[in-house]
Amino acid sequence: MARKDRMGNRKTRDQRSKRRVPEMGYYLVVTDTEATERCFFDGLHDSLPEDTQKKLVIKVVETKTQNLIQKCIELTAYEAQYRIPWIVFDRDQVTNFNKIIQEAEKAGIHVGWSNPCFEIWMFAYFGNMPAIHDSWVCCSKFEELYKNKTGQSYSKADTDMYKRLVECGEEEKALAVAEQKYQQCLRDGKTIPSEMCPATRVHELVGEIRRKTLKI
Repeated sequence: MARKDRMGNRKTRDQRSKRRVPEMGYYLVVTDTEATERCFFDGLHDSLPEDTQKKLVIKVVETKTQNLIQKCIELTAYEAQYRIPWIVFDRDQVTNFNKIIQEAEKAGIHVGWSNPCFEIWMFAYFGNMPAIHDSWVCCSKFEELYKNKTGQSYSKADTDMYKRLVECGEEEKALAVAEQKYQQCLRDGKTIPSEMCPATRVHELVGEIRRKTLKI
């Protein structure tokens, strides 16, 4: 059979793409860490009902901090109308933290930042977000809390991380605690995000996904 005949019944790239579009959205999450965010969001997706997992995609991609925006733009360019772009990263030692947030939002990219680190968001699952300004201290204190609440040692690469958070903590409370903390910083007149405002916006991404799937 000639090549052109073999290709005659094939669908075009656009047709194949449309067939694969998830009903509830395609979340593209670009992060600058090697494990924590991937384990968390993979766990979130795995926790959804099986039929829902097929309707909503959460794709996590790692890159360097300085490449977050460009990587997100590159990956969103293909089937841009179907992808919901986010970058998720920590203040930690990032000197141009605020600038990255501003440039991302200007480019139409959602930002799930955490100050000082992602663990400040996970603290909320246990009902509180303490005022910790140093990422090392934040991680250390969260390790202690996590061990106390779950009976397991905390690891940034633990694939059961999310499962343990929702089993031993409360996600609905976490969403509320994070929003309250964020609004408190605004009321106190602190620059968002600033070194003096330990807070997070990751809850906006998690909350949006949950509203679509579980109607929280």
